[in-house]
Amino acid sequence: MTRFRRLTVLGAAAALTGSLVAVPAVAQSAPPRPAPSDRDGATPATPDKTPVAVGHGGAVASVDPDASAAGIAVLKKGGNAVDAAVATAAALGVTEPYSAGIGGGGFFVYYDARSKTVRTLDGRETAPRSAGKDLFLENGKPIPFDDAVTSGLGVGTPGTPATWDAALEKWGSRSLGDVLRPARRLASRGFTVDETFRRQTADNEARFRDFPASAGLFLPGGKLPVVGSTLKNPDLARTYAELAERGVGALYKGELARDIVRTVRKPPVRSGATRKVRPGDLTTNDLRTYEVLSQAPTRTAYRGLDVYGMAPSSSGGTSVAEALNILERTDLSRLSEKQYLHRYIEASRIAFADRGRWVGDPAYEDVPTKGLTSQRFADSRACLISDDKALTSPLAPGDPRNPERCGGTGKGAPTTYEGPNTTHLTVADKWGNVVAYTLTIEQTGGSGIVVPGRGFLLNNELTDFSFAPADPAVHDPNLPGPGKRPRSSMSPTIVLRHGRPVLALGSPGGSTIITTVLQTLLNHLDRGMPLVDAIAAPRASQRNAAATELEPALWNSPLRRQLEAVGHAFKQNPEIGAATGVQRLPDGRWLAAAEKERRGGGSAMVVHRS
Repeated sequence: MTRFRRLTVLGAAAALTGSLVAVPAVAQSAPPRPAPSDRDGATPATPDKTPVAVGHGGAVASVDPDASAAGIAVLKKGGNAVDAAVATAAALGVTEPYSAGIGGGGFFVYYDARSKTVRTLDGRETAPRSAGKDLFLENGKPIPFDDAVTSGLGVGTPGTPATWDAALEKWGSRSLGDVLRPARRLASRGFTVDETFRRQTADNEARFRDFPASAGLFLPGGKLPVVGSTLKNPDLARTYAELAERGVGALYKGELARDIVRTVRKPPVRSGATRKVRPGDLTTNDLRTYEVLSQAPTRTAYRGLDVYGMAPSSSGGTSVAEALNILERTDLSRLSEKQYLHRYIEASRIAFADRGRWVGDPAYEDVPTKGLTSQRFADSRACLISDDKALTSPLAPGDPRNPERCGGTGKGAPTTYEGPNTTHLTVADKWGNVVAYTLTIEQTGGSGIVVPGRGFLLNNELTDFSFAPADPAVHDPNLPGPGKRPRSSMSPTIVLRHGRPVLALGSPGGSTIITTVLQTLLNHLDRGMPLVDAIAAPRASQRNAAATELEPALWNSPLRRQLEAVGHAFKQNPEIGAATGVQRLPDGRWLAAAEKERRGGGSAMVVHRS
């Protein structure tokens, strides 16, 4: 069913020399409690969460222990990293349904140990063929953002099932039915509700109550699920069974496809609801003609390493690469914490200014990927940074096609809004293959609309388009269009040294994904933090905005006042991102790392602890 379209997108940078900072030893947490046998039909216990695990045989890191355990189970049975990544993602569709699922899309980055190459899949959602630049306009003006969020209008053609199919077909060793088995069992027998799931349900309660299928699934008995209770999703178990038996083509044609289209075009709102729910224009033809794109990654050199990321339609690979290139000529390991944060913030600001002007769906926009990821262009932008005075936003973009002079060209435009949710998983196997996979349904809870009888939420990914240009005088490459993919910030990243994996990582968080991945890389590679500590460190996020967002630990730190003294402005963000990663240790073992606290902590597992 899945078709591939080769794109010749490759960000290349000149090879630069450097050395990797030695990584301090990592303390190991207590091993997770194994789930009991489910032969008696009882709901298996959820494994304990642990943010770091070290051992042999492969590794999985995700936000959820049931999902990580699903991936580990596949690795233990001889599956490879691709098989385990799909199994983990399918389980996240059960336990993290407000962040990802088969109603959404994502980006899959894969390192093949045999060929020592990195390849990617673009499984981003697409706009209906009928969509134009005026998709979110009414009487010439943008509709309220909240009206687009909870609607059929914001729903794009899902790409996640096609991504699983493509990844397994190209690089996997197990069938879709095999890798879906842990998630089917989890959906059928249920998972334990934690505080994060309850809070996210509460945040969506008003929306869910307006859709009977959503309320019936996520508000059992008409009430918020209780922490410690078991939530089951038999409809999703049946949907997974259908995909296992018939293949993912069942979602793109046939009755399941018709159910999706019917839900989008006539959202099933409860009688008496006062919410205005706009219909979408998705068709069965949009589903039937969906394509996963098999394309080259972005690549840049940094400190003697090769950093690979996701090319457009994601802006993650180009933006992370540009910021790293801007910082390449500065020895960040020798700077004070204030100097380091100042440089990191400014590099992020500049990269986002260029992202806003140049990055969109390359099928519709002339995206200068090679220029954006070049050292020459970065040097023409790095000269803007001063140690004693912060830049101001919106900063004007540079021109990667003509990077001769220092500074920008034209007028700067503010960064448009992007929802803060999504999820990320990172997997490695005993053969040395690695997957970094970020997937989403956009807003926490997506559109809020569950497909009746099918057990999954539809995305509202089209709200990642600009509803209208942020500034009419500045070209916006991210306006809607027929079949167009909205610009993403998802940044699944794999780092190699001499063709072998060093680490892989990614994060959720909307446009903060880029800064989360960038800051984690810098914390680890330049500042010498163990990977789990680089992930846990307090975050700052500058996205060409008037104020840089700070997590509480930095907001309450003397560093904030020191940076304000050179012109930085800040606002507080309670939580930025939720990263996971894997690292290949010098002795050949794998280290899996996840959050210590964000989103209630993540789940790192290995096949055999040591």
